[in-house]
Amino acid sequence: MKKEDYMERTLVLVKPDGVERALIGKVIGTFEEAGLKVVAMKMVKVTKEFVGKHYIVDKVWMENMGKKTIASYEAKGLKMNETPLEIGTRVRGYLLEYLSENPVVAIVVEGSDAVSIVIKLAGSTEPRKAEPSTIRGRYSSDSNSLADEQKRAARNVIHISDSKESAEKEIRLWFKESEIFGYKRADEGAMFLQ
Repeated sequence: MKKEDYMERTLVLVKPDGVERALIGKVIGTFEEAGLKVVAMKMVKVTKEFVGKHYIVDKVWMENMGKKTIASYEAKGLKMNETPLEIGTRVRGYLLEYLSENPVVAIVVEGSDAVSIVIKLAGSTEPRKAEPSTIRGRYSSDSNSLADEQKRAARNVIHISDSKESAEKEIRLWFKESEIFGYKRADEGAMFLQ
């Protein structure tokens, strides 16, 4: 098996709440401590139109987002009167608004099985359900139901790609190939077979 067969790249966005709370270094450190390496990074202020290309209109994604919100409400004994698609469409709008309000830090992380490792380190998208050792579990205490009640996106510090396919698309959206760099970490010999 060649190194290219198991090395992956994935996208991480430190959202405005993570930037404003000075968590950029802690987020990067979490991935670097796990043996992943940063191969691209930039701080950008994006438009709603750009964020709309990231959170494309995807009926399945919006319905899943709506189902998560409904489940969050039901766990508190509350009921919603909207369909999952209506809720997901509204949440997408909140995300477009939120990610375009203030700068975000876009990062490409590379390593062995990077997509699944980053998902594990990030934790649940709803911070109150995230394990305490994860980024979202340590640095956020928001909930989907509170965010929905306040008509805003949940403040969960980071966005991560949820699959290898999503990672490839999202990286192409946020970075030119010339902005992604290859290099060898000093400890790669101890982490990976050469």
